[in-house]
Amino acid sequence: MTRRFLSDYLRETFGCKVYKLSLSSGCTCPNRDGTVGWGGCVFCSAGGSGDFATSFEDVNVQIEKAKLRVDGKFPKSTSKDERKYIAYFQSFTATHAPAEKLEPLFDAAISRNDIVSLSIGTRPDCLPPETVALLSRLNRRKPVWVELGLQTVHEKTAAEMNRCFTLDVFEKAYADLKNAGLTVIVHVILGLPGESRDDMLETVRYLSELNPTLDGIKLHLLHVLEGTALAEIYRKKNFHIFTLEEYCTLVADCLDLLPSSTVVHRMTGDGPKKILVAPLWSGDKKRVMNALKAELASRGQTKDGTSP
Repeated sequence: MTRRFLSDYLRETFGCKVYKLSLSSGCTCPNRDGTVGWGGCVFCSAGGSGDFATSFEDVNVQIEKAKLRVDGKFPKSTSKDERKYIAYFQSFTATHAPAEKLEPLFDAAISRNDIVSLSIGTRPDCLPPETVALLSRLNRRKPVWVELGLQTVHEKTAAEMNRCFTLDVFEKAYADLKNAGLTVIVHVILGLPGESRDDMLETVRYLSELNPTLDGIKLHLLHVLEGTALAEIYRKKNFHIFTLEEYCTLVADCLDLLPSSTVVHRMTGDGPKKILVAPLWSGDKKRVMNALKAELASRGQTKDGTSP
């Protein structure tokens, strides 16, 4: 089965090349500030999964700074007025604040002519009705994507990772968002300590059977980063870290389980090299992407011209 990848989906949807701008909402996380727990998820860095995002300040200032990071990727023939972006509120939990505080922030981003879509990274336990209603209103103006960090369906792993919400919380949030007409993208981490290969495939199989059908998925390679609780666990337990070959095979197996309509937004992830403990091979992004493309091509999951 030929998969749908984000690059092609963006061209189909917006008619041009589009890049994401990683931004900050100024929010923290409920399992960092004591709302549901302390310390955050064990794999999460000090940047709250937004290590490449701009620091929090006026949203228009953030956007202009973030544009400088990606504008070199556009063809030289693309004028500044033709360049289009997605405003991606990535750091920490971007809806961990009252809706009345979030509205002017998100509105400022979505009101810009150069922003074609809004993408909100959050947790299922930070989506009260008033926030879902806000995102639904914004979605009537431009597309709004909600990116939910699930990581795993296995409660034992989730507890050990200090995720601080259960699967039923995810299920309610997913239903609420889909009922509100929003696009939902779910994040999964492959390689969490204690999980077998079958456990990871079970998480993806669960997502493949969601009703309504899952709009998009991000598969992340587990990165062990300096300064995280996970780094300490790794040094004490030395749990298994994928080889590049193992990871490519697993990603292809995961994609085989998904409906053809589910868009693949990510197949790995970037850990800042200066704090990357393991796996060190993941620091060579070009090598990783070439290996993934080769594995998918061998299975007929890509077509000529596709850029996963």
